[in-house]
Amino acid sequence: MKLFSRSVIASSLFACLSLGASQVYAVDTLAKIKNSGKLVIGFNDASMPISYVVNGVASGYVIDICRNVASDIKKELNMPNLKVEFLALTPSQRIESIQSGRIDMECGSTTNSYKRQQLVSFSTNFYYTEVRMAVKKSSNIHNLVDLDNKAVVTTAGTTSDQYIKRNERGKNINVINVYGRDFDDSFAILANGKAEAFVMDDNILAGLIARSSNPSSYEITGPVLSSEPYAIMLPKGDEKFKALVDGTVNHLWKSGQMGKLYHKWFQSPIQPKNINLNMAPSRSYLNLQRRPTDAGI
Repeated sequence: MKLFSRSVIASSLFACLSLGASQVYAVDTLAKIKNSGKLVIGFNDASMPISYVVNGVASGYVIDICRNVASDIKKELNMPNLKVEFLALTPSQRIESIQSGRIDMECGSTTNSYKRQQLVSFSTNFYYTEVRMAVKKSSNIHNLVDLDNKAVVTTAGTTSDQYIKRNERGKNINVINVYGRDFDDSFAILANGKAEAFVMDDNILAGLIARSSNPSSYEITGPVLSSEPYAIMLPKGDEKFKALVDGTVNHLWKSGQMGKLYHKWFQSPIQPKNINLNMAPSRSYLNLQRRPTDAGI
């Protein structure tokens, strides 16, 4: 029988933290990674250009960021051959996967929100998105009032559906809410005419349109419903792990490497179709670039 020291046993045990009706589990993530010999990164495989899959390999803006994090973890643990696994998750799976320890961190298009901060932790923000809507150009939909009595799709487990509900009350419009399983499914609902609009983060909409069979048939339109920060999602309460991840992200910001990654993924041709999204950084993104923070909304 192999015996373990008390410190190793303690570092591998989950400590249950009660937050109202929720149960959140904190763990010494670095010890867990060291003991298992692998780093497991959850990601969304349909959030082009933030995170997606090209030829079976996880790719995208935040994937590059998280590969930098993985390199720093290898240095911290003195494990140059540490195995790094990428696990594709749907939006509705990501929080539970962090809480259960199925993944060590999540790298995708996840909004850093106060509500989610009750369940998980977040790194320094790496991106700011604007929530808008994608429509077919032939629909003649340009504003929220044009959605009255029409079907609107959002993705289950995301924040965007709250803005539909909020604006239903504010604008006195009645929409039929439809939910896709993931981003690809939501876009398919729009493409098949089962919904008139798809409300989601503008970068995700741009990526889905670029990957579609007829990109020129779609446009992103309407008002900005929200500006939201993206961050790497981390286990709740593990301050040592958060400090390491924050250090990587902050260095990318301050060194100018984050700006180079933005140019690579948003202003240059990217796979699989070598399409350039030509997305200029938003004012919120530029403010974040000047003053990196882990503040949520």
